[in-house]
Amino acid sequence: MTTETTPPPASAAGATVPAERTRIEGKSVIAGLSGIFVELYDNAIYGFLAGTLALVFFPADNAGTGLFLTLVAFGIPFFIRPLGAAVGGHWGDRIGRRKVLIFLVTTMSVATGAIGLLPGAAQIGIIAPIALVLLRFVQGFSMGAETGNANSYLSENAPHGKRGQVVSYANAATFLAMMVGTFFAAGLMAGLGQETMTEWGWRLPFLVALPLGLVALWVRMSAGESPEFEKVETKNLVVTNPLKEAFLDKAGRRGMLLTILLPLFNSSGYFILFIYMPSFMTSQLKFESVQALTITGLALLVGAPFSLLAGRLSDRFGRRPLLAGSSFAMVVLGLPCYWLLTQGSFATALIGTVIMSIVFAGTFGVVQSTMTELFPTRFRTAAYGFGYNIGTAIFGGAAPALIAGLIAATGSIWVPAFYLIVTSLVAGITALRIRETAFTPLPE
Repeated sequence: MTTETTPPPASAAGATVPAERTRIEGKSVIAGLSGIFVELYDNAIYGFLAGTLALVFFPADNAGTGLFLTLVAFGIPFFIRPLGAAVGGHWGDRIGRRKVLIFLVTTMSVATGAIGLLPGAAQIGIIAPIALVLLRFVQGFSMGAETGNANSYLSENAPHGKRGQVVSYANAATFLAMMVGTFFAAGLMAGLGQETMTEWGWRLPFLVALPLGLVALWVRMSAGESPEFEKVETKNLVVTNPLKEAFLDKAGRRGMLLTILLPLFNSSGYFILFIYMPSFMTSQLKFESVQALTITGLALLVGAPFSLLAGRLSDRFGRRPLLAGSSFAMVVLGLPCYWLLTQGSFATALIGTVIMSIVFAGTFGVVQSTMTELFPTRFRTAAYGFGYNIGTAIFGGAAPALIAGLIAATGSIWVPAFYLIVTSLVAGITALRIRETAFTPLPE
């Protein structure tokens, strides 16, 4: 990865607009990735430790009830993500991406570390789950704002013709963050045992967020602003109310609708395959916790390079073929792969999960770069972040609790598979209706 020298942003009238980049700004890319890694690690470990957190914060006579309440607490903050996206996007489009990204990694890391310090329900009663949910709201606000700002920042720092490649680094960082969280949780579970994990071991993955956040904060503070935002500033195109501007713009309204529907497979696949699956495998398929976390971790390890490959291929062949192809592939392969998962064998479960992870990478490595290209710079972070987080809240964040409730109501363990297939089908049809965005410059 090479680094180029970028002229400082101009502030005076008549100043030269920064030239379009032809090489990747290494420090800026790392700044975007570091925060995404921390944010996704912080968000993912809650799902990985859902079974243990149920015992700590939601003790109940029925273990399934405690897990269900824990998953509800997981899903509730996702409904504040659109607010975080709207506010954080407003800030990003008004004052620049860099300042907002510095703020977001700070709030996310502090909130996650604070969860690791919370007393459990046995110590402070009902205050414990209430405090947990409040901190999850802070995480949700931060995550909602992070998506639009970080991926816009990466896309705007990418040279023309390599946006898919650069933004796919963020997708790979997401896989790696979840993998680190998974293996960390699996290692603790194997080394400490469930009793010690319930007593104090569950705190360690949350507390690790604090030093990780300090590193990401330092990197982001040392990076520069997005060159595309600098162009908008130089040309006096910064708008007072970016989200209002997006709603008043016909293309902006259509783009926001697409950001709700296009990532359906991305949202459902992420939360079902990697967040909900470890708890589902232990509670419904009777796998050991370490086995379930190991299967998930290996699937993430395999998915990371395939998401990078998808990003590169989308720069060459376009975004639509990757998005539609991977979505329809999941429609075809979802049930057979899920059947492998339900056979009670570690080997067959691993094969089924890894295949689904590879298919998922075809969308996961491409969808974020596609959505950044749907909007002009002057309201990109607000419009993209707001639409995307509405869809994520409805079809992703609510998915674990919804699926757990449907399984309890129907008695069928096939609910996750059908949910994944239906959302993939809608995403695939939507992908066929978007214009190709890979081969044109970002609009201002």
